[in-house]
Amino acid sequence: MTSSLQDLFTDNRAWAAQMERERPGFFTSLKSQQNPKYMWIGCSDSRVPANQITGLDPGEVFVHRNVANVVVPTDLNCLSTIQFAVDQLQVEHLMVVGHYGCGGVKAALNNLRLGLVDNWLHHVKDVRDRHAAMLEAAAPEARLDMLCELNVIEQVMNVAQTTVMQDAWARGQRVTLHGWVYGLKDGLLQDLHITLDSLEGMASLYRAAIAGVGNPALTLPVSAACTTSTPPRHVSPTP
Repeated sequence: MTSSLQDLFTDNRAWAAQMERERPGFFTSLKSQQNPKYMWIGCSDSRVPANQITGLDPGEVFVHRNVANVVVPTDLNCLSTIQFAVDQLQVEHLMVVGHYGCGGVKAALNNLRLGLVDNWLHHVKDVRDRHAAMLEAAAPEARLDMLCELNVIEQVMNVAQTTVMQDAWARGQRVTLHGWVYGLKDGLLQDLHITLDSLEGMASLYRAAIAGVGNPALTLPVSAACTTSTPPRHVSPTP
C-alpha cells in the first residue's frame, strides 16, 4: 500500500476515534438505521462535498452525484436513488445543487470534446439551447455561471416531473424540491428560488426563477408561494 493510501486509513481511524470520543455511541446509532431529512443531487466535483458544505453528519443527508448534477428519465441510477429517498427514507427536502465554474457545464457551453462524457453532457447542451437567447445577450464572462444556474433550475423541473415525485405529492407526502448553487470561491450556497412542494404553481415559479438567473439574491424569497398550476414540459414522465 502506498504511503498516500495508508494516510487515508490513518486519518480515518483518527476521525472515528474523535467522533466516538466526542459523541459516544454515534456509530452504534448509525448501524441500526439511517433517517435523513434531506436528499442532495449534486455534481461529482470533488470540491463540492455535501456533508461538509451543509455541516451535516453521516446519516443526515442522502446523496446522489453525477457530472453536472443532471436528472433525466433514462438514468435508472439517479431515479432509483430518488425513489428510495422519497418512498423508503421519507426525506422531507430534495435539493438539486450545482456549482459555479462546473467543468461539465463549461464543456457543454463551449462544445468542448471530453470523450465518453460528451454523450451525458448532451442533456446540459439541451439546457443551453433552450436558453440560447438569454445566454447570447449576456456578457461572455457571465455565461458559464448563468448556465450553471439554468441547469439547476431545469433539473429541479425534471425531478418534479418524475412519477416518483408526482405519486408522492398525489398521496399527500410532504417533500419539497429546491434548486441551489454553490460558490467555489466563497464556500456559500445560493438559493435559486425554484422551490416546489406540489404540482401547483410550477409554471409561474419556473418563470420567476429563470428571470432571476444571474441575480439569485434578487429573486423571490425562499417561502414564496406557488400561484398557477400548469408546469412546462421538459421531459416525459419516468416509466
